[in-house]
Amino acid sequence: MQLRALLHFLVALWLISLTASANEGSKSGIPYPIPPKAKTSVSATQACVEPLEVMRRVHGQFLKHHRKEAVHEGIRTKQHSLVGCIDCHVTPNAAGQYPTQEGNEHFCRSCHSYAAVTVDCFQCHASKPDQPNATVDNYR
Repeated sequence: MQLRALLHFLVALWLISLTASANEGSKSGIPYPIPPKAKTSVSATQACVEPLEVMRRVHGQFLKHHRKEAVHEGIRTKQHSLVGCIDCHVTPNAAGQYPTQEGNEHFCRSCHSYAAVTVDCFQCHASKPDQPNATVDNYR
């Protein structure tokens, strides 16, 4: 279990370094992932329920903590809910179809494929919004 936590930490550090260098452009010729935009913003100055730099770095820990509280302790909150992330960030294409978790157009997959990180959330959770018109206000 400690080895897995260390691996997660190292991947997070690697993703941070990729994010920091993304502003400089891709030096290796491999394009950086460009995840789809969220449907709404929390405020004029903040796009997500946490600052973007924090979400990029520790979203996995937020989801694990929320899972522990919801599943094991019965505490249901909305701020760091995977359902909230999916409802806000997984957007339909021009034809109104939602991307599947197998395709790189999916919000989660767009970065996780690039980082070679397995996304196993969708073995239990839906990969598209339950509420097509959900806004970030539903999850604060």
